[in-house]
Amino acid sequence: MSYIVADKLVKKFGKGDAAVAAVADISFQIGEGDFVAIMGESGAGKSTLLGIMGAMNVPTSGKLVVDDIDIYGLGQEQRADFRREFLGFIFQSFHLVPYLTVIENVMLPLAVVKAGKKKKRQMAEEALAQVGLLEKARRLPNQISGGESERVAIARSIVNEPPILLADEPTGNLDTKTSREIMELLLRFNQEGMTIVMVTHSPACAGYAQRIMRVTDGRLAEDDSKIRSIERWAKKERKREPLIMKKSTMI
Repeated sequence: MSYIVADKLVKKFGKGDAAVAAVADISFQIGEGDFVAIMGESGAGKSTLLGIMGAMNVPTSGKLVVDDIDIYGLGQEQRADFRREFLGFIFQSFHLVPYLTVIENVMLPLAVVKAGKKKKRQMAEEALAQVGLLEKARRLPNQISGGESERVAIARSIVNEPPILLADEPTGNLDTKTSREIMELLLRFNQEGMTIVMVTHSPACAGYAQRIMRVTDGRLAEDDSKIRSIERWAKKERKREPLIMKKSTMI
C-alpha cells in the first residue's frame, strides 16, 4: 500500500478564462521511507505541488491521501494537527528568528506540544545533536554560518520526529561543499526511515534520491522510479517504526 497518494491534483490561480493551472492533473504514489526529488524549470509548479503535499495549499480539485488520511477532507484545525504530527518543512530561506538563540529557534515548533519546558529543551538538544550543532545552541543566527543556519532549520524541522520531511530547495543558497554536507544529512535521515520529498534544481542533489519526478508546465512529465545507484544506499537496510499519530482525532 502506498503511503502518499496524489489523485488528479489541480491547482488553478485566477478565475474564468484568465485562470492558470500551476498544477494540472498530477497523480502519483510514494512509498513509506522513499526519497523523492521533484525537478523542473522555475514556474513549473514544483513548489505549488509541495505546498499541496504540505497541507498548506488547498487544491482546486483532486485528492491527497497520506497514510489513509484524506488531507483536504479534514477541517483547518485537523490539517494543522496533521502538519504538526506528520510533517517537517525545510525551505530555501532559513526563516530563523534573529533575536532567538539557535536552540530557541529549534524549540519553536514545540510551542503547541503538550510537554514541560525541560522535555522540550531536551528534544531540541537531541535535534541539534543530530545535525552536529549542539555546541552552538546558545548562539544567535548572526553568529553562525549559512550552512550552520540551514542545519538549524533542519533541526527545527525534525524536532517533532516527523515521519515525512518536505524540503524546498534546501541547498539553494549554499556552496557546493556545504550542499553536499546537507544532502548527506538528509540521506542519513532517509536511511533511518524518514520519507523525504525534495524540490531541487540541482542534478547533484537529485542524485541522492531514489526517484526523480520531473514537472513541466504543471504536469508530471517524467517519473524515474528506479533505485538510484548509490552504493551505500544499497548496503543500508532502512528501518521504519509505526506512526504514533492518533488518526481518530482527524476523522
